[in-house]
Amino acid sequence: MPNRNKTGRKLLPSTGTALLLLDVITNFEFEDGDRLLKNTIPVTNNLGDLKARANRTGVPVIYVNDNFGKWQEDFRTMSEHFAREDSKGCEVVRRVQPGPEDYYVLKPHRSAFYSTTLEILLRELQITKLVVTGITTDICVLFSANDAYMRGFEIYIPSDCVAAVEPTHSKRTLEFMERVLKADTRPSHKVSFRKA
Repeated sequence: MPNRNKTGRKLLPSTGTALLLLDVITNFEFEDGDRLLKNTIPVTNNLGDLKARANRTGVPVIYVNDNFGKWQEDFRTMSEHFAREDSKGCEVVRRVQPGPEDYYVLKPHRSAFYSTTLEILLRELQITKLVVTGITTDICVLFSANDAYMRGFEIYIPSDCVAAVEPTHSKRTLEFMERVLKADTRPSHKVSFRKA
């Protein structure tokens, strides 16, 4: 069990913990993209702050992203493209843009684990605890968290670092993941990383 300080904040060790950012590198050019963007913007600062804290303490940050069917384009090029002023998602992408120290995995479908190298990377990094963030709560976050749980990872899903097309879908899915997957869903300001 992670240490707790007097404020009830969980202190996750930098060794053995990884931060996943799911599908945050996007242009929101899809069905319901405008509605999802509207609900993602309010959590963007929380995501950026959590990522910065992870980077500062040596917690690996792993982007797991749809490849949008572009099998010949690398992740960093895609990130730079979606950060341009003319991209609908630029406000989100600029706040959580990957750095040179971050990892990335491209996925073909809903789960971060399905037909990807994520589990191999996590085992290589000796990860046992996953902080899962991103979009959408009721689809990719849910499928990824479920697959992580089935593989024995301890799961943290900060409630203010995920978004869905409908806020009620996000709320219900968080409650489900807390109950069934034993996920800790306390907000991001109550999750801290400590150096080993």
